[in-house]
Amino acid sequence: MRFLSLLFLLPLLVACDTQEPATGDTSAVATFPETGKWIDLTHNFDENTIFWPTAEKFMLETVFEGATEKGYYYSAYQFCAAEHGGTHLDAPIHFSEGKQAVEEIPLDNLIGSAVVIDVSEKALPNPDYQFSVADIEAWEAENGQIPDGSILLIRTGYGQFWPDAVKYLGTDERGEEAVPKLHFPGIHPEAARWIVENRKIKAVGLDTPSIDYGQSSLFESHQILYEQNIPGFENVANLDQLPATGSHIIALPMKIKGGSGGPLRIIAWLAE
Repeated sequence: MRFLSLLFLLPLLVACDTQEPATGDTSAVATFPETGKWIDLTHNFDENTIFWPTAEKFMLETVFEGATEKGYYYSAYQFCAAEHGGTHLDAPIHFSEGKQAVEEIPLDNLIGSAVVIDVSEKALPNPDYQFSVADIEAWEAENGQIPDGSILLIRTGYGQFWPDAVKYLGTDERGEEAVPKLHFPGIHPEAARWIVENRKIKAVGLDTPSIDYGQSSLFESHQILYEQNIPGFENVANLDQLPATGSHIIALPMKIKGGSGGPLRIIAWLAE
């Protein structure tokens, strides 16, 4: 099979890194099969974008739109949003003091082959479902051990409910009083601990608003994963379009210096 090196992306990718690669270092450059398709795993940011009940929602304001005095069309806008909402990155510092902020995450942790574990048959009937060690073991029994350096994506099926907040979050209420009413699947702390002790993954993502399930009050899975500088991708879209193995991920966040997270444009290359 012929392969196409994505060297044309290198200037863009390096722009999101904090350290210049050593001479001859191509670890941030992915090689994908020449024939295939790109899949967008990112929800739009607009007035319907789902945010945590206590976070400021996305707002887009018009600066100018229309014909100018000189006769040409011009449009410009400004936006405001919390770091954590819509399809976004959690930097490790979000729940682990002294760990990587957004701009400190190596590009190599944001680019790589994906492993997709589908637990939708369990999670859709149970909004409080927590991804378990047994789910990993069942997947590995069928597909083999999760390769080192993989990006682990967990499909709960909740992406189909976007942007219906009641179905996706468990409530469309806003404010602190809404937090106890959140119901959606996440990663069980035991599974998070097993992953960091037994596998070497670059990042983890899922199609729900949080790494921890909606009823979590301690966010233990966040703490366990982020302590190991494993970033998280939340509110990932279109995971139903990815196979268990064989897709390749590029996940580039807005480069917010010192940020605990930020909007994420995540895409997948799927070979044909």
